[in-house]
Amino acid sequence: MGNMGEMKTTLDIHDELLARAKRHAKKTGRPLRAVVEDGLRQVLAASPSRNRYRLPDLSTGHAGAEDPLEVYSWQDLRGLIYGETETR
Repeated sequence: MGNMGEMKTTLDIHDELLARAKRHAKKTGRPLRAVVEDGLRQVLAASPSRNRYRLPDLSTGHAGAEDPLEVYSWQDLRGLIYGETETR
């Protein structure tokens, strides 16, 4: 299956980020490659934060209060919406 252990690649990395990584590698006595690999491992191991979108609650009235629209049929509601019926 070919060489599965190491692969050469080229990456474009922001100059300041690369300089920081090189300083870190020198300070810790490790090769830059090891620092980059460790960073990738940490990012890939972290569980992705999947913040699901929640619809905001834009309800009106009070919880448990009587629904003022229950007294209307669908036909009555349609009439109210289109101005064909007066409110009760």
